Amino acid sequence: MATFPHTSALARTIFHVDMDAFFVSVEELFDPSLKGKPVVVGGQRNERGVVSAASYAARKFGVHSAMPLRTAAKMCPQAIFVDGHPERYRECSEKVFHVLQTFSPQVEMASIDEAYLDMTGTARLLGPPLRAAHKLHQRMKEETLLNCSIGIGSSRLIAKVSSGQAKPNGVLWIVPGEEAKFLAPLDVREIPGVGKVMEKHLHEIGIRKVGDLAKLEESELEERFGKWGLALAGKARGEDAGGWFDSEVGERDEAKSISHEHTYNEDTADVSQLEATLMRLSEMVGRRLREANLHARTIQLKLRYKDFTTITRAHSRKQPTQLDGEIFEEVRALFRKNWKPGSQIRLLGVHASSFEAQAEQGDLLEDNRQQRWKNALAAVDHLRDKFGEASVKLASGIRGTFRERTHENPAGLPGKKTDHKGPNQS
Repeated sequence: MATFPHTSALARTIFHVDMDAFFVSVEELFDPSLKGKPVVVGGQRNERGVVSAASYAARKFGVHSAMPLRTAAKMCPQAIFVDGHPERYRECSEKVFHVLQTFSPQVEMASIDEAYLDMTGTARLLGPPLRAAHKLHQRMKEETLLNCSIGIGSSRLIAKVSSGQAKPNGVLWIVPGEEAKFLAPLDVREIPGVGKVMEKHLHEIGIRKVGDLAKLEESELEERFGKWGLALAGKARGEDAGGWFDSEVGERDEAKSISHEHTYNEDTADVSQLEATLMRLSEMVGRRLREANLHARTIQLKLRYKDFTTITRAHSRKQPTQLDGEIFEEVRALFRKNWKPGSQIRLLGVHASSFEAQAEQGDLLEDNRQQRWKNALAAVDHLRDKFGEASVKLASGIRGTFRERTHENPAGLPGKKTDHKGPNQS
């Protein structure tokens, strides 16, 4: 019979569940011939996009997410390139979410393929943390046919780092009191939030391992890096300090901005195609705003020419909005004012910010028109939830249709949807 370290029933226990090679694994469900082969998800080998995911077999050749597809093709010529199917991934993510909800009422989907669960106080029902994790691991496989890795710790940070160490298809529990010992030999880059720039700064002062970081005084870290230095000191001890870890599991941090962009496979100066693309991008931004129940006051255009010269131009509205058409009107005006006619465009982007929870009351006739649009778009969003993002498009955006990019935080993410009341509900 298995034995488990003693922990208090009230000890804070956090799970981080990370689906293994999620996009690739879902593709393998639909095409079993891909199993064990080097697979790249995100587009074709000759396209301008970037890798969304790579199978473990492809990773052995140095292929990784965010790498240009053409670079991946050079590094792994034998790889099989798959466009990606966002609707499949959302559907499988929903199944993952439903499994997680049977283990804890406090579930936070951090992205389409990873989640935090607060398992504090569940020992009487599900057993000690390791036993509960193995139950979850088994049920996930049974109900989704997908593998996951589970990290267990007294903080979200420890849970996330330990799930990374457990990959692929493993479970790792860092028992309370062992956090600093577990982290000490790991590279500083393993700390969530430490990117290439911070890693470089830390290396410059001789800090390569988390243990090196833990030896520094908080005052020295604060002097060098400000508030982020204090957060680093806490993270080195395994604490949820700063950045993504300030809130409790399940609490929603409001987004600071929402944006979508599209890179053309071939540069274009076709104004009708460019404006149709802006319409489609406006639809995508509007969808995310409504999903979060936010209204944006500032709309920004991003425009990149063939020679990679990039400009951004923004305009702040008197009344914030979450309507596709109003977003498009703003961004189209910015485009017409700033585009050099005849110049070929490589990339377009639409960005919304300066959020408010609800638009102010204005003219009654205008408010009535806006409400009718909101009702219509709510119905459109419902259809997209049911049949996929590409199922409904506004007429002016049809020519701008492009393949939805496969990424970790799409619209319709399980657990992220705000409950919206329909047109006849009060």
